[in-house]
Amino acid sequence: MENESKDNKVQDLIKTLPGKPGVYQYFDETNRIIYVGKAKNLKKRVSSYFTKTHQSGKLKVLVRKIRDIKFVVTESEVDALLLENNLIKKFQPRYNIQLKDDKTFPWLCLKKERFPRLFPTRNLVRDGSEYFGPYASMRMMKTILDIVKQLYQLRTCTLNLSEAKIQNGNYKVCLEYHIGNCKGPCIGEQSEEDYNETINQIRSIIKGNIGSVIAGLSLVMSNFAEKYEFEKAQIVKEKIEILEKYKSKSTIVNPKINNVDVVSVINSENHSYLNYLKVINGSIVQAHSIEIRKKLEETDEEIITFALLDFRQRFDSKSKEVIMPLIPDIEIPGVKITVPKRGDKKHLLELSERNAKQYKIERQKQKDLIDPDRHKNRILARMQKDLRMNELPVQIECFDNSNIQGEYPVAAMVQLVNTLPNKKAYRHFNIKTVEGPNDYASMEEVVERRYSRLIKENKPIPQLIIVDGGKGQLSSAVKALKKVELFRKVTIIGIAKRLEEIYFPNDSVPLYIDKTSETLKIIQRLRDEAHRFGITHHRKRREKGTIKSVLINIEGVGYNTSQKLLRKFKSVKRIKLATKEELAEVVGKSKAEIVFNYFHAE
Repeated sequence: MENESKDNKVQDLIKTLPGKPGVYQYFDETNRIIYVGKAKNLKKRVSSYFTKTHQSGKLKVLVRKIRDIKFVVTESEVDALLLENNLIKKFQPRYNIQLKDDKTFPWLCLKKERFPRLFPTRNLVRDGSEYFGPYASMRMMKTILDIVKQLYQLRTCTLNLSEAKIQNGNYKVCLEYHIGNCKGPCIGEQSEEDYNETINQIRSIIKGNIGSVIAGLSLVMSNFAEKYEFEKAQIVKEKIEILEKYKSKSTIVNPKINNVDVVSVINSENHSYLNYLKVINGSIVQAHSIEIRKKLEETDEEIITFALLDFRQRFDSKSKEVIMPLIPDIEIPGVKITVPKRGDKKHLLELSERNAKQYKIERQKQKDLIDPDRHKNRILARMQKDLRMNELPVQIECFDNSNIQGEYPVAAMVQLVNTLPNKKAYRHFNIKTVEGPNDYASMEEVVERRYSRLIKENKPIPQLIIVDGGKGQLSSAVKALKKVELFRKVTIIGIAKRLEEIYFPNDSVPLYIDKTSETLKIIQRLRDEAHRFGITHHRKRREKGTIKSVLINIEGVGYNTSQKLLRKFKSVKRIKLATKEELAEVVGKSKAEIVFNYFHAE
């Protein structure tokens, strides 16, 4: 009765919701916020949670836990998006995706003071100073600082350089002045006007407007040259060369692409990996990647929209264009969303996606190093899902047939346990009941022999059996499993070589697994290992058969003698051409005479 009254309370709340944009909050029985969402139409969106049949288990659990609903009406969808983002950061609800960072990003601070200093900081002080960033990596920030240091002489001291104190001679120059890193504004050797001109150029470089700085310096160099002040012109020329070099390294697309944000997303089963690039005049001035854990099977559109707003706030972006892989369901005033199909903007999006993929790989490697078992379990869980299995494929066995024109038919079985080869369990099979080249019958024989023996000896049965071949080989293996009463108790699949299709019993339509997936790679690796192991055994049998058919027919010559001769002479033909002395060096005089006489009886 208590639950019914709570459900009725929620239904009554839904009836009061307005059909306007806004943000809704779900509370559990302890009055804790468990989810925050935005909506174009609050009434329709919230109602959908309680009227639709949800496929996601997590979403079903969320709906069951809702005991109260609160909402805030906003002027527009963008306002709703902003409010949602802020509420998620403040309350960190359990069922919301969150963009978290375990660090404070560095900024470059241009201090608000007479003769401003430029220095890195992680603390933003609202005192009127200019802050550039944040920088996703210290390396990028240090590169800019190094460029500035090579080009300009700025003071690093914290002295109060008021006009009165400089004129009164309160200060003396420090070591930085003597080694040429400072022009001495503290003693009046550099004017405030000259210093501020330097600051303007530095500000342009940090913002990515390197072209305008180069143009200005080129004009200064020309003026010095016209006045025959070649030493000064050379100093300016060296500065231009440094900037050109830096620009050539940082420009990756058309310089006309100015003040653009790029956002991309790459997914795995439970996580999304996002990359953000800020591009000014064709140069990347910001780059950042982040991992988020999915909570309610969110779509790419929901994830990338949420991330876009967060990135723009975090990096203080005012760009009028955003390059993305899709058009979001929400319009951001004054911002154009571009989904490029070709050209430089398409290359930028692809670059962002490559960064997201690389970040995904790095994160996965870090997790696998910390917990190797987690890596195995993740792969096994992926295989279980891809192959529609009821249990993890901890033990996998793969079969392959080998014969050449029907001669010496053999089969091989190889085994993986916890994704690793278990070579002690590898087995060869000489085909006993099949005459001639019949792969289907051979497969049926070895599968039946293998599992009837395991059952008899009460040994572990694999969770997954792989057959090298298409529907024919798979059907034969299924017949064998039915004979030993294992069919439907074990997952069995066939892999056809031509297009690497995966076949299931009684299903004529194959499964095509992503060519880059770990599931397909493991199946291919196991199939190739079974083929290699089978071919090796087949070759040995064929060699042994050749020996048996020629050399072992010689009375007085056994298998070991035949092997010694073949090992030395490589073929029966060369043994036949050898002299008695050459044969005797290998098998002794008496055996040599028998072999020689056999081939030279005439």
